[in-house]
Amino acid sequence: MNIVIVESPAKAKTINKYLGSDYEVLASYGHVRDLPSKNGSVDPDEDFRMEWAVDGKSTKRLADIARAVKGADRLILATDPDREGEAISWHVLEVLKAKKALKDKPVERVVFNAITRDAVMDAMAHPRSIDADLVDAYLARRALDYLVGFTLSPVLWRKLPGARSAGRVQSVALRLVCDREIEIEVFVPQEYWSVAVTLETREAAKFIARVVAFDGDKIGRLDIPDEATAKRIEAALMAGDYRVTSVEAKPVKRNPQPPFTTSTLQQEASRKLGFAAARTMQVAQRLYEGAEFNGETVGLITYMRTDGVDIAPEAIQATRGKISADFGDRYVPAKARHYQTKAKNAQEAHEAIRPTDVNRTPQSVAKILESDQARLYELIWKRTMASQMASAELERTTVDIAAGSPEAVGLRATGQVVRFDGFLTLYQEGRDDDKKDDDAKRLPPLSSGDELAARGIAVDQHFTEPPPRYTEATLIKKMEELGIGRPSTYTSTLSVLRDRGYVRLDKRQLVPEDKGRLVTAFLSSFFERYVQYDFTADLEEKLDRISNGDVSWKDVLREFWKQFSADVDSTKDLRVAEVLDALNELLGPYVFPKKEDGSDPRLCPSCGEGKLSLKLGKFGAFIGCSNYPECRFTRQIAENSENGNGTELGTDGVRKLGTDPETGFDVTARTGRFGPYVQLGEADEDNKKPKRASLPKGWDPVAIDLDQALSLLALPREVGLHPETNTMITAGIGRYGPFVLNEGTYANLDSVEEVFSVGLNRAVTLIAEKKAGGGRGRGRATPKALKTLGEHPSKGGAITVREGRYGPYVNHGKINATLPKDVAPESVEMDQALELLAAKAKKGAGRGKAKGGRASKSS
Repeated sequence: MNIVIVESPAKAKTINKYLGSDYEVLASYGHVRDLPSKNGSVDPDEDFRMEWAVDGKSTKRLADIARAVKGADRLILATDPDREGEAISWHVLEVLKAKKALKDKPVERVVFNAITRDAVMDAMAHPRSIDADLVDAYLARRALDYLVGFTLSPVLWRKLPGARSAGRVQSVALRLVCDREIEIEVFVPQEYWSVAVTLETREAAKFIARVVAFDGDKIGRLDIPDEATAKRIEAALMAGDYRVTSVEAKPVKRNPQPPFTTSTLQQEASRKLGFAAARTMQVAQRLYEGAEFNGETVGLITYMRTDGVDIAPEAIQATRGKISADFGDRYVPAKARHYQTKAKNAQEAHEAIRPTDVNRTPQSVAKILESDQARLYELIWKRTMASQMASAELERTTVDIAAGSPEAVGLRATGQVVRFDGFLTLYQEGRDDDKKDDDAKRLPPLSSGDELAARGIAVDQHFTEPPPRYTEATLIKKMEELGIGRPSTYTSTLSVLRDRGYVRLDKRQLVPEDKGRLVTAFLSSFFERYVQYDFTADLEEKLDRISNGDVSWKDVLREFWKQFSADVDSTKDLRVAEVLDALNELLGPYVFPKKEDGSDPRLCPSCGEGKLSLKLGKFGAFIGCSNYPECRFTRQIAENSENGNGTELGTDGVRKLGTDPETGFDVTARTGRFGPYVQLGEADEDNKKPKRASLPKGWDPVAIDLDQALSLLALPREVGLHPETNTMITAGIGRYGPFVLNEGTYANLDSVEEVFSVGLNRAVTLIAEKKAGGGRGRGRATPKALKTLGEHPSKGGAITVREGRYGPYVNHGKINATLPKDVAPESVEMDQALELLAAKAKKGAGRGKAKGGRASKSS
């Protein structure tokens, strides 16, 4: 018997069918070990020794794997083909060695880029050893993330109350969002005018030409500064005739875009499908793991975490053949197209994302896929096909026109025609802006010397606009351009920023919260080096060099730690007053925006004498008066920002959010005796009991939008059919928090947001874990661990710090010990936790004896 290890149960089930009865495919359910969330998990003083801990959920799975391996002939590690997949295989192998389950059994590592029978069988025929360089790169990345997080975060907690954490990549991504917000706030609109003329040929064909020169000077987009200048140009135009002075037509070729990488797929799915980055990856994961097609489960796309842009030769050949069959030979270029990435620090170790079989058209698979799956598959299929199609052939025409008296004004009209549509017949990439493309308009036939007639002059005022806020897609694009992060980390980085309360999504745009701006300002003031874009990108490049075997991973860690630890040590004597001075300096324009009447924005509105400034309190930053305690005026940081209560509930406690497109009913936010909620429609004879949904904790009735309200009202959400029972899995929010449900088994989700995005694979995993733990009924949700301290030294089992309904506590098994009020959860260490648990156990045993004694006496 050969034991094969993969990550997910869905993948295991499919591959087992391919390999037959001589193989048993087991799932690790992702990573099986991690660095415990405590001090000392990475020890720089011991040559960066790393202490790994198996999480409670993986203990039983690893025991099952070890048991199976002991009776097997061979172990085959078949986890994903990227750095994370290599790390999972390494972790599983290390655990099995420690359990002495391997003995002299051969161990092989296989990788496949697609879950198809051919790809899996070919991988089995070409095994290799675990790539030590890839593992080293993973170890370096994990150690760096730990060292930054566990060294920098405590500094934040001490110096900036209310801050949650700092991270090597997340802090730089947050800075991007905050810097863009500053650009928007300091932006000063510039007035400019445009002058355009509608002209008509002798054949009565009309087109528009714009002013590009006046009185011998070129006129650019912003060069008409005011109405007076615009009117002077208009007067000159009205005084003269119009004559074509030159016509220039140039042939232009437009080439197709390469197939999708992780980043470009997330960007295009955002533009065209409205998917968040996390949703894109969830749907892509399901397409990768496959669907049943003609009686066999088969993966529909190749591996979706990649920065490579080229595809396999056999796939290119098949794509060219499909293009010829569907569109004709004219649409097949003479030579196959090969692409190279332009992204900084790209690995290009894997293929781009493509269909596993281009002959599986979107129409042929739509009936076996869910709607979102079908839409994403169509996007991937079209992009792959277009990438190998012939270029579009255009003709771009520029017409110069003289006008005015004597020819004082120059005008220009541009347009283009498509001579051959090429790849455009199938696919055109979306844009992040909605600007009109005047060049795309078609011009009538024109020749030099033609006389034209004016049919209207448009004189319009405009103002320049600030740069737009980042969306998830454009932020990922920017991170990729700068070389920050990797395909496997983009989505998780964005999730951390939202979960920490550093940013929020508003109409798909990323808006920094006050907390996020404070953290960025603090790090920019006292740890500027570590939130610099170039520094982070250079560190990513060093990690890539480790994976290529060009540099030692511990050398990279030593170089980083030497400077980083010194910088952290330099802040030990940092006084709160210094922190406040820096924050007031950096955030002044945001916290104290200029007033329209020109008065001092820092003058206290209560006492009229004191100066307002940032203060730090137990629960975070706020604005206070310098005359405290005589003046006790305080307010939140952003008085009139979008982060505050810019919109309020009406006097009747109702706020209309919009109209439900399906029912036509109004959707409203309300506050009732049991808290805020949203409601669909009003109570009347036709709608006697309007549908309602309570707002989850932390959701503000004055901030919720229509899309969020409709998502709440649509719960419970159908996730998909369980692959083993063929029964529906649903996701919802109950009295104990967010959950997934299948056949009476409830499993907790990490956050409310996950209710709207959880995919089938994760839902199946969570339900399997809940069943394995013996849980079936609803029960009260187990609070999420704030910190994992490690295994109990004598009894085994994880000791964690958790947040309960009555405050934070430490947990071991069935024993919960409440933390003293003066102890912060993040500061608890193992020794202190053991003392608290021992005291609680002793107290509980004493109560048990007392109860037993009373029972004996009464009997």
